[in-house]
Amino acid sequence: MEFIAWIVVILLFVIGMAGTIYPILPGVIAIYAAFFVYGFMISFEPFGFWFWTIQTIILIVLTIADYAVGAVSVRKYGGSKASVVGMTIGLIIGPFVIPAFGLIIGPWLGAVIGELTKVNDIGHALKVGWGSLVGLFASVVMKIVLQLIMIIIFVLWLIF
Repeated sequence: MEFIAWIVVILLFVIGMAGTIYPILPGVIAIYAAFFVYGFMISFEPFGFWFWTIQTIILIVLTIADYAVGAVSVRKYGGSKASVVGMTIGLIIGPFVIPAFGLIIGPWLGAVIGELTKVNDIGHALKVGWGSLVGLFASVVMKIVLQLIMIIIFVLWLIF
């Protein structure tokens, strides 16, 4: 049973890390779920108050920051609420419409189109689109780092 538990935990970690790049995957939720799989299938004994507090704070920060980083970046580049909404829609549907490049093209195009609904300046809209890409890449880096920290904390908690 322990072997199967570790397979599931590792699979959830892989899905979680893949979710940093492919937003349709559960990302941080998969990593958090791995802790419960370990607990239910092996033991909750190694985890105490501080483990759950730290992991839950990281989960909350990632969940909020995932959206906020992109929105802040678009706003920093002069974007309106319409461009933030367009970026979000593009982030969600882009990977489905253009499987290989939709993750990049979707948010960019969504932000550009969203901004063009507010202003009639293609140069400004393209700048806002660039801001969506800056935010996307910053968000991906942040998710990778924080999710790796979650996994490292899990492993260290089991060792020590």
